[in-house]
Amino acid sequence: MPHTPLVPLQRVKSSGLHAAQLVVTGFAAAVLIGTVLLLLPISKSGPGGASFIEALFTATSAVCVTGHIIVDTPVYWSSFGQVVILALIQVGGLGIMIFASLIGITLARKMSIRGRVTAAAEARSVGMADIAGMIRGIVVITVVIEAAVFLALTLRFWLGYGYQLGDSVWYGLFHAVSAFNNAGFSTFSDNLVGFATDPWICLPIALAIILGGLGFPVIMQLRKEFRRPLHWSMNTKLVLVGTGSLLAIGTALTCWIEWSNTATLGEMSPADRILAGFFHTVQTRTAGFNSLPIGEMNSETWFVSDILMFIGAGPAGTAGGIKVTTFLVLFFIMYTELRGEGAVNIFGKRLSRAVHRQAITIVLASVAAVVVATGAIMLLTDFELDRVLFEVISAFATVGLSTGITADLPVPAQLILVALMFLGRLGPLTLGTAIALKQRRTLYEFPKERPVIG
Repeated sequence: MPHTPLVPLQRVKSSGLHAAQLVVTGFAAAVLIGTVLLLLPISKSGPGGASFIEALFTATSAVCVTGHIIVDTPVYWSSFGQVVILALIQVGGLGIMIFASLIGITLARKMSIRGRVTAAAEARSVGMADIAGMIRGIVVITVVIEAAVFLALTLRFWLGYGYQLGDSVWYGLFHAVSAFNNAGFSTFSDNLVGFATDPWICLPIALAIILGGLGFPVIMQLRKEFRRPLHWSMNTKLVLVGTGSLLAIGTALTCWIEWSNTATLGEMSPADRILAGFFHTVQTRTAGFNSLPIGEMNSETWFVSDILMFIGAGPAGTAGGIKVTTFLVLFFIMYTELRGEGAVNIFGKRLSRAVHRQAITIVLASVAAVVVATGAIMLLTDFELDRVLFEVISAFATVGLSTGITADLPVPAQLILVALMFLGRLGPLTLGTAIALKQRRTLYEFPKERPVIG
């Protein structure tokens, strides 16, 4: 066999992972500060203070906007403790949007001149060159959406349920911030089960969750070019198509499976069943509120929820998961391969081959994290696989939904969930950044060879 010469290529230098390190350090510091504040006796209702695991778990869940709890938020934590949790949620939500957008700027600056021009053309509505304007835009969008939802919820709690005005204001504020940041924390012991059939509570919260999950780049582009869809970037189109499709499919499957379950939807009117099914599906996009008793659902509904939670919502937003863009990129890669075509084309544009590897890497790494954590918790407990898997995916995807076993897990298993929440919140973003920033081409290529696949 003749010798195949090595093919010289241009070597591309890469800088360190300063952006990714900054994200991890910032969030770790926020978790540490939150844990210390929640350890203070003033943060807990009644005598004494919270234990370390209770403070650490709650702080991590709040900063990573997950919503997982091992103690009853309105009962266990004092007013001061709840304010700390609310502040951590806001810091975590704003932080992930700002850091993700800054990383986007970092990646854009590492492109070639031609690549920058193309990226600027596609993301012109995001204002990639104006860092101060970008941060200001994120803050303004956050405040406007949260204020609108806060007003709607406050009026409903006050006028519709007869709560005192002060209590209504607090409930409205807490749930508005928790909803837009996809956190899922609630000031009610049964979360939102008591409002399952109230569209004036469920729909504003659902809308805030969906908007927070779209991601800042998508919201900005829609705000400026809502009536010019031809100008939308591939990212915007993927997020919108994916979000609409998954919400519709999830609602249909949830209602179909739970329609006759008297513990969930079975006792409701048809309209209320659809509302509750839709609201549950929205929560699986990494929000974590529940208006239905998750532990009473059929295992098939848990499986559907597992898939939706793992996929998540849009990038550079407050949601978790592998992101809907990653999922759809893999779908189009599969579709292209089945058709026997060469390049992957999405919405009239060719997908960069580098994105293929990034998407595959993120998905495989995420699957590995879920599998390892599930196996470890099953070794530590006697809970069934479907419950443990639901708990693990919910933590990794920063959802916060639970079948009711979180508080009953031993401390080592709860620490695994803490690690999963932190990894799930920052892992895909950090890993994606690492891949993009660490791309380097060697001075040669090896000969090609194809193993047998399938």
